[in-house]
Amino acid sequence: MPQTIYVLNGPNLNLLGTREPEIYGHATLADVEKLCTETAASLGLTAVCRQSNHEGALIDWIHKARAEQAVGIVLNAGGYTHTSVALHDALVGVQIPTVEVHVSNVYARDSFRHHSFIAKAAFASLCGFGIDGYRLAITGLAAKIGASAKA
Repeated sequence: MPQTIYVLNGPNLNLLGTREPEIYGHATLADVEKLCTETAASLGLTAVCRQSNHEGALIDWIHKARAEQAVGIVLNAGGYTHTSVALHDALVGVQIPTVEVHVSNVYARDSFRHHSFIAKAAFASLCGFGIDGYRLAITGLAAKIGASAKA
């Protein structure tokens, strides 16, 4: 039975493909989810993809990941990255290896985006690779947990 990872996307990521394409590109959330599902499967993992504009829903999914014995989390918390102690605390509380990912290079943008509460609870952070950052995050997570490519 494949091990499960959660891929969680926060506020406004449902607008990928139409929101500020000069920053976020033209790929949609459906494209992200397909990329994640395929990448995870190639590594013998199952990806559960979720998106919410609500902080509490993201926290509930983090808790559910622990309850369902998920082996990892990939999290793009969107704007909550810079504000949510609650998301940080949820990640620390569940003790599941987590990778933070952002489509844009947050360090090339507004200074308020340079601080991340999520990074302090994750073992790795990726930004600026577009949606390919999700593939890199899942690949890195698989290496961290010892998953390997399917033959």
